[in-house]
Formats: sequence, C-alpha cells, structure tokens
Amino acid sequence: MADTTFDVIVLGGGAVGENLAARVVARGLSAALIESELLGGECSYWACMPSKALLRSGAALRAARAVPGAAEAVTGNLDVAAVLNRRDIVTSHWEDTSQVKWAEDAGITVVRGHSRLDGPRRVVVRPPDGSGERVLEARHAVAVCTGSDPLILPIPGLREARPWASREGTSAKEAPRTLAILGGGPVGCELAQAWSDLGSQVTLLEQADHLLPALEPFAGEYVANSLRAAGVDVRTSSEVTSVTRDGDGPTTLATDTGEVTADVLIVATGRTPRTADLGLETVGLEPGSWLEVDDSCRVTAVEGGWLYAAGDVNHRALFTHMGKYQARICGDAIGARAHGEHASPVAWSPYAATADHTAVPDVVFTSPEVASVGLTEERASNQGLTIRTVEFDLGKVAGAAVRADGYTGHVKLVVDQERLVIVGFTAVGPDIGELLHAATVAVVGEVPLDRLWHAVPAYPTVSEFWLRLLEAYGL
Repeated sequence: MADTTFDVIVLGGGAVGENLAARVVARGLSAALIESELLGGECSYWACMPSKALLRSGAALRAARAVPGAAEAVTGNLDVAAVLNRRDIVTSHWEDTSQVKWAEDAGITVVRGHSRLDGPRRVVVRPPDGSGERVLEARHAVAVCTGSDPLILPIPGLREARPWASREGTSAKEAPRTLAILGGGPVGCELAQAWSDLGSQVTLLEQADHLLPALEPFAGEYVANSLRAAGVDVRTSSEVTSVTRDGDGPTTLATDTGEVTADVLIVATGRTPRTADLGLETVGLEPGSWLEVDDSCRVTAVEGGWLYAAGDVNHRALFTHMGKYQARICGDAIGARAHGEHASPVAWSPYAATADHTAVPDVVFTSPEVASVGLTEERASNQGLTIRTVEFDLGKVAGAAVRADGYTGHVKLVVDQERLVIVGFTAVGPDIGELLHAATVAVVGEVPLDRLWHAVPAYPTVSEFWLRLLEAYGL
C-alpha cells in the first residue's frame, strides 16, 4: 500500500464499514477500509448469515409438515451434517476473498490490521504479521464502524467458565448434547430454536417474566410456547446467581429456579461497544464507550466535525440493516461536506432524523417468526402519545387456511390518534418477517389510515390481515 493519505478512513470492515466506504467512493472520494479479521465482519461470518442458515432448514421442515400431501412426503428428521455444511457455504467457509475483490472493484483500498486513532484525522495500523505500524491520514473524515462485542454480565464465575457467545453459537462444528442459553432476547431465542432443531437439549434462561422483553409481551409468549412444545426448557423470571465449571467439563448455573448443568453455555445478554482499544483517549473520548452522534452520524463530542460513527458503535439501533442505513446517511453526509454542500445536517434525507429512532424494523427468526417496527404500546404511552391499539388473530384470514393447517399468529397495531397514523406494528406467525416491509413503509411514510385503507391486499394472502385490522379500527 503506497498511499498513506485518503479522503476518508473507515475503521472496521463489516457490513457497515463496507457500505460507508462504498458510499463515499461513489461521491468521488478516496477511502481506506481497515479490518483486522474477515472483510464482511460479524454479520457475514458469525451473526446474521450463519444463524439464519442454521434456522432455515428447521423452518422449511416445519412448513412442509404443516401441509397435508407435503407432510406425507417428509419421512425423516434434519440431516445435521448437511445443515452445518450449508451454513459453512453461506459463510464462504470463513474466507473473505470474494468480499475483498468486491471492495477493490468498487475502488476501496483494503487495509489489513488493527487500527487505532492517534489524534485528529490520524490512524495507526498494526498489520496482522506484526511488522511495522503504518500511519494513515484522513483529509476529511474518519468513520468508526467497529461494531460491538457480547456483554458478559458480572455474575460470579461466569467469565471464568469460558462461555460461548454468539460467534461460537453460530460456528460450532457439531450440536452440543446439552446447551444452556443465558438471555431470552432475539439472539438467545434464535440459538435455542436452531440448536434444538439440530438435536441439542436446550435450557433457555431469561430474567424478565417473558421472552423478548423489548417487544410486545404476546410475542414472547408465542415464542416460549412454541419452544416448549419443541422440548426446550424455557425458564422466565429466572436469575442466575453464580456459574461454576470444572476444567473443560460441564458448566453449572445456580439460579433461583434451580441448578442447570449443560455441556455448553451460551451468553446472549446484550452487547458492549468495541471501542476499548481504539485510541479514543487521543481525541478526548473515553475508551470502551458508546459514541454519541447526531443525525448525520457525526460524533458530537469531538471538535472539528471530522469523526463519525455508524452501526452498533453509536448505540442507536443494533441491527445490521440499520447500521447499513446509517452508513448510507453518513457516507452522503461526509461526501456532501467534503464538496461544500448542504448546510443542514439532515438535508440529504427527509427521514434521517427519525428512522433509527422510531421506525426500526426487527425480525426474530424463530418458529413462529416475530416481526416488529416502530413503538410498542408501552413505549408509545411513555412518550406521551395518545394511542389506540388494534389486534387481530392471523389464523382468521383465508390466506392462513391455504398456507398451512393449524396456522396461528397474532398482529397488533399502535395508532397515534392525533395524526391517525401507525406508530407501531408487531406480528407473530410463520414467515411473517417477509410481510414486515409493508408495515415499515406505513410507519416511515406516516401513511394516514384512511389512505392505507385503499391499499387493497391480494386474496387469498395472509396480508389480508391489514384489511381486517383497519375494519376493526372502524374504517
């Protein structure tokens, strides 16, 4: 690498960093993208893609078994080796040659190594082979896209027990015989579903009184009932007080609902910013902290306006799709400012100030799936909105009867009564995630209910629930 000065330097080559670098290059700027592991990052190799690959086979088998005629053709259980092999193919066998080629073809300079800030617009890179450090300078901006790491709670003995986190949970080479999962959020529920499908005996522990505690309560109830029916030991309102492990043997968790012993323990209790060894102290920031940003993803606490942060690291919305959304906004903002354009920090996008605050879509790929966007009823009320909720049983639409025998599910709208627009949507049902984007468009676009009534759902599809919801509202 001959060049040492670039218009933009991006720290972290995951999905967010890749998109941000591509965006600024498209605006005519040069970009260096620095990554210490695999280009493509957590989502491509240890999170979104492998976890959904593990889940897909079980979901397809359940779908076939729910339709007479297809059910009779299904004569066996999942082929675990084939499922894991497909997961390996989806992750390119944890090899990033194709990702690097894409980046280079897009005009991005890929730099291998661990990066640290060393004052304003200055980045030091330590190559993987331990050779001499390189110093890079940014003309316009440095963007931090380093993501997050699993949060290990301060439970006595937990860290010493060497638990798995999401990385190990999605890349394991065989199904554990017994598995305990600490945390009943989306990651914990998906891993419980995946490894239970593949034959592990799973215990899922959640401190709250229902799974998926950040969502509408009914969502967690549906998922808990389904997991229990599949043989998962789901324990809510369960607090782990200590963890012990003897060498490489099983791990024992002491809880207020009794002891749990498992060959493998997975921790899925949240995330912490990957900023501890990033040189933040050289620009006046606290190492290990989340980076607070404005609506253009510019870090607010650093003078000069040259430092940006997109994705998990700014703690706005810890989802790959929202990180990529921020990357597009951030890349456009950097490009605009580099070219002396746009006085307003949100002029390049009318929804830049709102989408990662109030219109975050989320799918939990359990069976049944959970799809949500916007506010829950509780959060909307806490924000002082005057709301009305409408709910409907998904199994009552004709499309559900055609799709599968015994189709069950539920959907809920949260309506802002002053503006007569939808501010929240949650649905539970088979493959419901594929129907989420209609709700996202309605929420982001602030489509008035009396206008939405004219968006006629095709018959007979499950999407007919939209008509039934609006009828229940009174339209």
